[in-house]
Amino acid sequence: MQNNIHPTFDKILKREDKEKLLNQHSIVIWITGLSGSGKTTIAKDLELELHKRGYLTKLLDGDNVRTGINNNLGFSEEDRTENIRRIAEVSKLFMKGGVILINCFISPTKEIRDQARSIVGPEDFFEIYVNTPLEVCEQRDIKGLYAKARAGLIKNFTGIDSPYEEPENADVEIKTLDYSIEESVQKILDVLLPRIEYKND
Repeated sequence: MQNNIHPTFDKILKREDKEKLLNQHSIVIWITGLSGSGKTTIAKDLELELHKRGYLTKLLDGDNVRTGINNNLGFSEEDRTENIRRIAEVSKLFMKGGVILINCFISPTKEIRDQARSIVGPEDFFEIYVNTPLEVCEQRDIKGLYAKARAGLIKNFTGIDSPYEEPENADVEIKTLDYSIEESVQKILDVLLPRIEYKND
């Protein structure tokens, strides 16, 4: 037995200590949907509404992650899986620090989303499916990605030559043709707020 090892885990502040300080229950909100479905738009408005209510949040999306920690990954099946794995692990670290994560990633397959849920923990994984028809996403095509995919300039593009598997049991499903941005955010808040409201359990 080594006598020079002195465990200090009992002296490290726990997640519960951080949540008490921040007066919130941390959680990982995972927003999935096709490119152009409105994930980031909804995420930004959701973050603003939570901020107004005094909640500390962190928003992650494909752009800020793929230009930083995941800038060495492409869009192959293996790289997509690794992309989501890293995001989930980073999210878990933030969550254990008491922060509410808002993640918006296509995360196109059930397997990938289940991987993220497993890493974060099923009880802390709040899934939102932004359900927008492919033809609507293509019409928006703000970044011109669908046009490039149709022209063969982008390979493995979700919805064109790579499948998207719709979530079957999302905590909230937003059909963007039926709801405005404000209505979508309110629908999320109705379900989310009871989960993040701090209670001395």
